[in-house]
Amino acid sequence: MAIRYEIIFAQATREHLTFIERHYYSLIYQTTVEQLQYDPMVETHNRKPLKKPSEIGATWELRFGPNNRFRVLYEVLPDDGKVHILAVGVKQGNRLLVGGKEIKL
Repeated sequence: MAIRYEIIFAQATREHLTFIERHYYSLIYQTTVEQLQYDPMVETHNRKPLKKPSEIGATWELRFGPNNRFRVLYEVLPDDGKVHILAVGVKQGNRLLVGGKEIKL
């Protein structure tokens, strides 16, 4: 039986969401929980480990939504059974905007 992980959104993600249209909030929440509550460290087409930790400390990326434009950056603590959502952003071309600011992956 698969272990169910607790999904914890960092306080900063609230601010990140203010830069995304409100009607996408439920899509972002539901997709994040559905995709990461079981096996968050299994690589898929839209879930990948980052080559190096991001500047915010995330080690994994989940992409989804219209044209795969949304990104959820997260860290997994397997011993604790927790997934920490550190950032929610929007991909625009080759730029990732989190809270209105570009971050490098």
